[in-house]
Amino acid sequence: MRALQASTSYSVGFGISSVAPPPPPSRRRHGAVAKVEPTEKSVEIMRKFSEQYARRSNTYFCVDKGVTSVVIKGLAEHKDTLGAPLCPCRHYDDKAAEAQQGFWNCPCVPMRERKECHCMLFLTPDNDFAGEEQSISLEEIKETTANM
Repeated sequence: MRALQASTSYSVGFGISSVAPPPPPSRRRHGAVAKVEPTEKSVEIMRKFSEQYARRSNTYFCVDKGVTSVVIKGLAEHKDTLGAPLCPCRHYDDKAAEAQQGFWNCPCVPMRERKECHCMLFLTPDNDFAGEEQSISLEEIKETTANM
């Protein structure tokens, strides 16, 4: 019982106080970042790569093709802007450095080692969100992302 009480006190003791001072101002410049639309060529390259890798790794696209489409377009955008298909589903302080390092370039290390795709692009058959398809057309990608 004491261990439980100590544990509870410990977790409560580190809550965020409403009187905590605000964090110091950042030295980084804040500004609007324009959303870059990937080239059709890059989208097609990443579409073909995704289909091939799904077949090779025995994984499937999400039952919601919108998820697949958005991820493929994100990979294509990073291919255009960074020269590498950096995972579009993560936050990076320095995208260019991350792309150069390669750990999060698709297929990322967690996907290659453990079949764990953070983006839900490549899903194992036992995943509740896995569809039955390993292909998607360029038209499907355009249709599902047209209003985004």
